Amino acid sequence: MMIKDVIPGFELFRPRTVADAVTLLDQHKKDAWKIAGGNDSLSWFKDRLKRPKVVIDLTGIAEMKGVKETADGIEIGALTTLTDIENSAVIRKSYRLIADAASKVASPQIRNVGSIGGNLAQDARCWYYRTGLPCYRAGGNACFADTPEGQNREHALFDANRCVAVSPSDIAPVMIALDAKMVIRGAKGERVVAAEDFFVGPRIDITHMTQMQPEELLVAIRIPKAWAGARFYFEKVTDRNAWDFPLVNVAAALRTDAGGVVQEARVAIGGVACTPRRIGVAEETIKGKKVDQDLAQLAGQSSTRGARPLNYNHFKIPLMANLVMRGVRDAAS
Repeated sequence: MMIKDVIPGFELFRPRTVADAVTLLDQHKKDAWKIAGGNDSLSWFKDRLKRPKVVIDLTGIAEMKGVKETADGIEIGALTTLTDIENSAVIRKSYRLIADAASKVASPQIRNVGSIGGNLAQDARCWYYRTGLPCYRAGGNACFADTPEGQNREHALFDANRCVAVSPSDIAPVMIALDAKMVIRGAKGERVVAAEDFFVGPRIDITHMTQMQPEELLVAIRIPKAWAGARFYFEKVTDRNAWDFPLVNVAAALRTDAGGVVQEARVAIGGVACTPRRIGVAEETIKGKKVDQDLAQLAGQSSTRGARPLNYNHFKIPLMANLVMRGVRDAAS
């Protein structure tokens, strides 16, 4: 019988600077676990499914908090809480898409402590994986969701490769829609990765959701000014309005001319693949045109090409089509 709610012992470090945190991560590597808000980490610990020898509490690192304007756009510290992002005057004025998505994450209590970096880097939510079964993602040799008896209504429509878990983040598709860059720091220095490349599927690494290595740290997210003041749309569909992960969510960013003709478009969907999925076919459908209901519906229908539903998630196909349709229609209007 599995013992629940008793956290195994570990050594705790609380660095005050990014440099100190990186030194600790490099020293302890795979033995270390990074924690910020703790919403995801503590559930792993209580279920005794993760037993790190060292926990590095990042919450004391002031340089990883806050939103600042730069010559190229804005930079958001990875430890900035979702509540602070939702209420940021800078974000609400020019990048409302981020605030809209942040306001839909979980509950107010969770948003008060949950960080944007934690939301982006959180692990898969498949319950077979979360209950400690030896699935592919956990290092085993089976996918318990992708079987005739598997419960998979929340799982993937696209790009499944052994694992059919989906990206659970509400912020992730927003970062792709805004062409964000992730700033990652490690002992070897700093590297900047496009949001589309930051998230990885099981074909690349089945045990991780992002390309960050255990000894690396996500320190900031940079949003280019090219998308400041664009037309935005975010919507999330869940089983419950609060404290729930998306069945499907959509983020759209459009630039139009004075006549309403789409000059640039970026549309991304979450909850349908192991990574947030950019919908290039919908972008091409509306680019250079003035969006009306028929064109928006065509963009939505085209976005589902190649979908391969599992036993219980067929409903996600029309749901995805409708969300993309509303995303491009309402952003354009």
